[in-house]
Amino acid sequence: MATTIAAVTTTATRGVVPLPCKNASTAPGAAVTLGRREGLAACFAALTLSLARPASAAILEADDDEELLERVKKDRKKRLERQGVIISSDKEKGYLQELIYKLSKVGQAIENNDLTAASSLLGPSTNADWVQNVNAAFAKLSTSPEEKIEVDNFNSSLASLFSSVGDQDVEYSKLAFVSLASALEKWIGFSGLVGQLKGL
Repeated sequence: MATTIAAVTTTATRGVVPLPCKNASTAPGAAVTLGRREGLAACFAALTLSLARPASAAILEADDDEELLERVKKDRKKRLERQGVIISSDKEKGYLQELIYKLSKVGQAIENNDLTAASSLLGPSTNADWVQNVNAAFAKLSTSPEEKIEVDNFNSSLASLFSSVGDQDVEYSKLAFVSLASALEKWIGFSGLVGQLKGL
């Protein structure tokens, strides 16, 4: 559009071909006057467009700024709510701390191929009290979809670990344990508990 306007302006300022006129002495002056008027009109149109564009852009930028501000406010509100939940969850953090200590011992037993010791540490099944306590902590502290996905991964890997240890299968027990530890580590990162639990 700018090229078109510039072309129009250039053509206008160069003058126009005079129309046939009976009075030859006044025709050239009329042609020059007409050319100047067209040139001024084109320049005025170009100036109007150039002034209008920044105004439109400013409106769009203002809308973007408002949306960004709203997102910042919502994010801040979520962080404050999250911090409030974490601060009021000492019991749940205790369950998670016990989990980390337990898994550390289970991992050492599996590394030493001592699945009997690993089984003793895990307990009879996934209905053990410590498993229920951990899932209670997960339920209270998990708010995002990412956290809930990792909770599902954790419980799936835990079931595989119980099964593999019960079958005295060392290799599958090691794979299940690595998957379990990975899911827990990701969940802790998503939940904002990094630095609040020892042994990681």
